[in-house]
Amino acid sequence: MPVRTVVLVEGASDRAAVETLAARRGLDLRAAGAVVVTMGGAGGAGRAVDAALAGGAGVCGLYDAAEERFVARALRRHGLTESGDRAELAALGFHACVRDLEDELVRALGVEATLAVVEQEGHLDRFRTFSGQPEWRGRPAVDRLHRFWGTTAGRKEHYGRALAAAAPAEPPPIGALLDDVVARAAGRPVPLPHGATDET
Repeated sequence: MPVRTVVLVEGASDRAAVETLAARRGLDLRAAGAVVVTMGGAGGAGRAVDAALAGGAGVCGLYDAAEERFVARALRRHGLTESGDRAELAALGFHACVRDLEDELVRALGVEATLAVVEQEGHLDRFRTFSGQPEWRGRPAVDRLHRFWGTTAGRKEHYGRALAAAAPAEPPPIGALLDDVVARAAGRPVPLPHGATDET
C-alpha cells in the first residue's frame, strides 16, 4: 500500500513506543498506509514535513511541548496552520507530550511500575549505582530515570519499547495519534497544503 500518512516523531525512542503501542492495539501501520519517521529532534520538523508533503503524503506526529514552535513553523510554511496553537496542531494530528515521551510513559505506569520494568530489563543495579552519584543523589526518580536512559546509546529506544509494552493504557498523546492514523486509513480527509488536492 502506498504511504498515505507520515507519522513524525522526534527520535528513535518515540518511534519504538508508537510502533509498540500500535501493534498492541492491533493496528498494522503498513496496512494503514502509515510509516513512522524520526525527525532527529523537533528542529528537524521543517525538513521532515517538506519531505513528507513532497511525496504526496499527509503528516501527523508527536512533539515535546517545549519544542512546539518548530512544528508550528513547519506546518505554517505550507499553509496547514494559521495560529499554530496547540489545539490547532492537535486538529491536524500533531500531539504534544508535556515534557517528552518518556515522561508520558512514566506517568502512564507510575514510578514504582517503571522501576519494575528497569529491574525486569536487568538494569536496576546500574540505575541504583547511577542514582548514588553525588550530582544525582536525592533528585526526583523521574529526573534520574530520564538521565539514566540517555547515558548509553540505544537505551532510550530500548525503554521506549519496554515501557510502552508495560503501560496499562496508552499515554494520551500516543492514543490520540494512533486514533488519527486509524481515521485517515478509514478515509478521513488528510490536511494538505493550500492549492494541493488529495488524489489518494
